[in-house]
Amino acid sequence: MRLAEAQCRQRFESAPIARLATVDEHGQPHLVPAVFAVDGDVAVIAVDDKPKTSRELRRLRNIEANPLVSLLVDHYAEDWNRLWWVRVDGRARIVREPAAMAAPIDRLVAKYPQYQAVRPAGPVIRVDITRWVGWSAS
Repeated sequence: MRLAEAQCRQRFESAPIARLATVDEHGQPHLVPAVFAVDGDVAVIAVDDKPKTSRELRRLRNIEANPLVSLLVDHYAEDWNRLWWVRVDGRARIVREPAAMAAPIDRLVAKYPQYQAVRPAGPVIRVDITRWVGWSAS
């Protein structure tokens, strides 16, 4: 059953993790888990201090090459009548200016207690959401 936009927003905003889908300049998809926060029709993700191979992440390079992205949240249960997913599509950009990163990082800190000890350093991925779509088994 298709979800109404209000239901999509509620489920998406309350989800603890999403999968961020980007595409590189050759059309190769790339999918990574991401913590995020939402404010209206904007989703934000920050590069944080969790161990990474490099701070020049593939997702950042992909967004610079192709700003169209999707974020997916979902719920799985053994009772398949309780399954659901919500996807947002949008246009992303990388925010590197400290003043412009402050409010998005504040939203992330408010959602994730782990960030209260060590705030993400950034950069921030800002996704201007253009489409909300969702499905539920019941």
